[in-house]
Amino acid sequence: MKEIFAIALAGALGTLSRYGLSGWSYRLLGERFAYGTLVVNVLGCLLLGMVMQIGLTGDIIPQSWRTPIAIGFFGAFTTFSTFGYETIRYVEDGAWGLALLNIATNLVLCLAAVAIGLAVGRALLGGN
Repeated sequence: MKEIFAIALAGALGTLSRYGLSGWSYRLLGERFAYGTLVVNVLGCLLLGMVMQIGLTGDIIPQSWRTPIAIGFFGAFTTFSTFGYETIRYVEDGAWGLALLNIATNLVLCLAAVAIGLAVGRALLGGN
């Protein structure tokens, strides 16, 4: 039961972090494109890759924190469902270029961010 509450608390923090960062991104970069979702997804992928690498290869992140961080915080922080909705809205609006740009940038940047996060975790702690 303790783990469930930890996941819920981490999820609340992830949601609030997503809300704040996404809003800040839109204020900074504008609302013509889904920048808030893109920034959140790329950062979430980068940090999840790094946290998982560090968490699974060392003792810096206690075992009891791994599930709340990965499932709770990052599950609530990243916004794949929002990405899907925004992409379909572009399609429905006839903005095929924006839809394809949204798909390509999220896919390429988020996969690259996971790879970079893993590399950072390995550089910090070693391991494969």
